[in-house]
Amino acid sequence: MNKQALDIMVIGGGGREHAIIRTLKKSPMARKIYALPGNGGISLDAECVNISATDLEGIVEFAKNNKIDFAAVIPDDPLAMGLTDMLREIGIPCFGPTKDAAIIESSKAFAKQLMQKYGIPTADYRVFTDPDEAIAYIGGHSLPVVIKADGLALGKGVLICQTHEEAEEAIIDMMRGGKFGKSGSTIVIEEYLTGPEVSVLAFTDGKTIVPLPSSMDHKRALDGDMGLNTGGMGAVAPNPYYTDEAMAQATERIIRPTIESMNKEGRTFKGCLYFGLMLTKDGPKVIEYNCRFGDPETQAVLPLLESDLLEIMLAVENGTLEETEVKISDKHSCCLVLASGGYPEKYEKGKQIIIDDFPADVGIFHAGTKLENERFYTSGGRVLGITAVRESLKEAVGAAYEAAKHIEFEKMYMRHDIGKRALETCDKQ
Repeated sequence: MNKQALDIMVIGGGGREHAIIRTLKKSPMARKIYALPGNGGISLDAECVNISATDLEGIVEFAKNNKIDFAAVIPDDPLAMGLTDMLREIGIPCFGPTKDAAIIESSKAFAKQLMQKYGIPTADYRVFTDPDEAIAYIGGHSLPVVIKADGLALGKGVLICQTHEEAEEAIIDMMRGGKFGKSGSTIVIEEYLTGPEVSVLAFTDGKTIVPLPSSMDHKRALDGDMGLNTGGMGAVAPNPYYTDEAMAQATERIIRPTIESMNKEGRTFKGCLYFGLMLTKDGPKVIEYNCRFGDPETQAVLPLLESDLLEIMLAVENGTLEETEVKISDKHSCCLVLASGGYPEKYEKGKQIIIDDFPADVGIFHAGTKLENERFYTSGGRVLGITAVRESLKEAVGAAYEAAKHIEFEKMYMRHDIGKRALETCDKQ
């Protein structure tokens, strides 16, 4: 592999992107890293450029003008819009799937039909484009029931409805009220699955598949898995529910067949494919696919990667992943998200962030921050991710919460039970 120094462009500006940039920085091949648009904290690790992740023409122009050697396209929107296709057309190699392959996330209807066609285990479902038909169908459906907007909706387009009235209201909001814009004009109605949830991120060049450590996300805003769905309030890795047996079943029935089925469809997937799994009594089933790194899972998982991330990304693009070592630590990690009060609904921005005597052996990833006059201020719902890596999960959870005591901003809130279920499982094993 060519080991020359590279100028790299990372698209995105959240905590996930900060974790990726921090990891890429360790590579001896990384000469200069640009973040488009980046954020306040990322500006300490890369040169931030004020170009939106969805300004595809602006990104391509910047890449040409700055002679970018390699691009990592991280968020779902630019992937679904075809940014990697545009960059490759002008000769810039990329980490990230083509638009044709990103459809595995950008259309839930496509993903469900793919799984049905190739026998990949998932929940029973129906796709609707007519709200009246959807409402008629829901009346006889078992409860709870899952209603999903077909397209991208910032991780918020999935509703678990406990009553038929609630389900009908969700359908009307999405299909008639335009709650998620065009993303909700087609919906998927799904059977509700039960069991422990597992997130698995896997590198693939379309031939070789290299899973990263499993993780457990905590989606609900409040302790005890109460409150509204968020983009994620924290994660731990590895997930103790994902036993060797569960991993073997998921690999055989889901992970490998998914990559192979995308090849058969002429939509070869190269990048990081996220598998959201439910470990049901009948074995692992797919809840969702993402065509990119998950957030906050990436903030928990990447600190466990001991190999060169840039080398892995280049191998994915070059189709040489099989020849590339991917070494994983056997330690445990906990990522704790510090959020703005009111998130995921209305929240205030511009609150000064005080970070005092923060422990050097704990990671801090900026998600919604801006830097002004050498001071950090809040600029988003999820503000910071605190990640501790330790020998045991109990130590990692304790270290993350201890580190959070060194940070404050007005109306800061967090969950106080990140990792609790995982720790209870560890105690039983």
